[in-house]
Amino acid sequence: MPTKAALDALTEKEKQTLRLIVRGHDAKSVAVTLGLSVHTINERLRDARRKLAVSSSREAARLLLAAEGTPENLGDKRTGEDAAAAANNVEAAPDVGAAPARRRLPVLIGVLLMTLALGLLALTLLPGTTPAPQPATTVPATPAADAARAFLELVDQQRWSDSYGRFGAAFRKLNSEAVWAEVSQRVRPPLGAVVSRSLIGQETIPVPPAGVEMLKFRTRFATGGEKVETVTLDQEGGAWKVVGVTIE
Repeated sequence: MPTKAALDALTEKEKQTLRLIVRGHDAKSVAVTLGLSVHTINERLRDARRKLAVSSSREAARLLLAAEGTPENLGDKRTGEDAAAAANNVEAAPDVGAAPARRRLPVLIGVLLMTLALGLLALTLLPGTTPAPQPATTVPATPAADAARAFLELVDQQRWSDSYGRFGAAFRKLNSEAVWAEVSQRVRPPLGAVVSRSLIGQETIPVPPAGVEMLKFRTRFATGGEKVETVTLDQEGGAWKVVGVTIE
């Protein structure tokens, strides 16, 4: 079971979406029910999985159900801003604060789902639009941030063996160096050289036993354009070890 802090970190909209998943909906039918785009629903499910430290939306929904009890009151009705989004056309349903959503073909270049306790992604190129420009902010460097940046630099240099050594023991037990190198080779080189990389955020995720640190970098690649890289780390033996990395 997730900690109470992890469950409390879920927003009401994320809980609402998971309650519908419990009832047998998938992302598309949830979107139709709430009059939202599939992209918005997938964003909610992804955030819920991250907070509950699982790799499956069904598992996240099951954990919420176990915490809340029987699903008799887990209604499908729209709440808050969802009620205002009345269109049932999934293709045209608007994202909150965005233009009408358009269906995009999946851009998963190489997805490696890890069955770690944390349920995080290893190296994934997630579909999404180019991040909107944001005002420059200064995020203080921390040991975790330094470890994340050092790991990314090894990946930039295609030093798969050295970067593999930066993963935690649980990852390395379940995934060989050869698997990591194969997935990395498919995902990273097509993006090209790094033009710039800046730390834009650090967040502590309350998962047992002591929480993990999630670092976000805004990176511009010579070929791939601007992306947000997310590196999640856990402390192991007094050192920061990587447990997940995504590029979106």
